[in-house]
Amino acid sequence: MFELAWPWIFLLAPLPWLLRVLLPPADSGEAALKVSFLGELEALAGRRARANLPAWRQQAPFALLWLLLLCAAARPEWVGEPQPLPASGRDLLVAVDVSGSMDYADMELDGKQVSRLTLVQHLMGEFIDGRIGDRIGLILFGSQAYLQAPLTFDRQTVHIWLDEALIGIAGKNTAIGDAIGLAVKRLRQRPADSRVLVLVTDGANTGGEIEPLTAARLAAEEQVKIYTIGIGADPEQGGVLGMFGLNPGLDLDEPTLRSIAEQTGGRYFRARSSKELEEIEHALDQLEPVSQLPSQARPALALYSWPLAGAMLLSLLLISRELWPHALQQRPQWLRRRP
Repeated sequence: MFELAWPWIFLLAPLPWLLRVLLPPADSGEAALKVSFLGELEALAGRRARANLPAWRQQAPFALLWLLLLCAAARPEWVGEPQPLPASGRDLLVAVDVSGSMDYADMELDGKQVSRLTLVQHLMGEFIDGRIGDRIGLILFGSQAYLQAPLTFDRQTVHIWLDEALIGIAGKNTAIGDAIGLAVKRLRQRPADSRVLVLVTDGANTGGEIEPLTAARLAAEEQVKIYTIGIGADPEQGGVLGMFGLNPGLDLDEPTLRSIAEQTGGRYFRARSSKELEEIEHALDQLEPVSQLPSQARPALALYSWPLAGAMLLSLLLISRELWPHALQQRPQWLRRRP
């Protein structure tokens, strides 16, 4: 079926006429010479006097050119019959803590000491890439929670936004409850059996307006399953922070994270190293996909190239009509017709 994607474009059809009426006539500032024998001059030059043609015939090619451009801009297309597109998978939000403590370099990746956020970006990025068929979203939280990427099938873009996350971009504190509340708000419109939140943090709730357990109860009511991951090395694992007597995992509130997971039907994981975080990713990959409502799509074949090609051809003809008599006058003498 033939359709126009933007039919309102044709409201611009009278625009050239309005400009001609409203704008003042062009004035070159030079004196003009009016003669009554213009036709004879045109005949001597070998050209037909177009000035004697009716006004509508002089303007018709330009009106046709304008209409062809409008037709191309209206995006004509041939739309086929609706085709069902079955979809399966989960609606999965990944909430990552970007508070100041995530900058602690107590994790190891490829034999190098890296910060907690760097390890999460590397391994959770691989986790996101593997969620084929799932809608993935990204939440960054610190003192406040922000939706960095809405639910989308574009896993590559979500991965890029995770890699671009910076420490302190959402504040120095940790608002776990707000992150859960934001996830519930975004997931509640999706099918009930496909709502999943993976929450990664290294501390306890120190900011925000909602208590984590209160947010967990709301999530349970909305059937949002939460998998919590506590990240951070134990002090006995050594490292720079351990040598100075600091406990990298001291602030981690494991009882609360475990309670959040249990209330919502999820699981709590403890990641003390890159190996453990990889094992957690494999465990999360065991989630079974849930069928969602099928969607429909109508294939469309764009046809704008045809009127656009017609406008270009007509433009070339109008230009050649103006240039051809001048080209004849510039021919070498021996090529000109002899009287």
